[in-house]
Amino acid sequence: MTDDPLESLRRLCLALPESTERISHGGPAWFVRGKKMFVTYTDRNHDDRTTCWCAAPPGVQEALLAEDPQRFFRPPYVGHRGWLGVYLDVPQDWTELAEIVTDAYRTVAPKHLVARLE
Repeated sequence: MTDDPLESLRRLCLALPESTERISHGGPAWFVRGKKMFVTYTDRNHDDRTTCWCAAPPGVQEALLAEDPQRFFRPPYVGHRGWLGVYLDVPQDWTELAEIVTDAYRTVAPKHLVARLE
């Protein structure tokens, strides 16, 4: 991965089948087939932090928040729906983040696209 968290995140997201990128709510966001958002990037938009917000399967947000609140948080607006916030301005385990991004994709993508990941 590069030192630029946006470029690293972009590479992870765009590697997934039929993912697209566009600006949404003031920052880069990634969508399945241009329709369903699965990850969004924020750079000091809601606070003074660089973060990403990821769709997450049920229970993941709570588990990761309990495990490491220095890296994970409940994002505004979508946190009540289970989305996971990840601080990108702290040392990051990019292998784990790749799994989080892939799980975000799986959460919103149609089953036949998810099957292409197997």
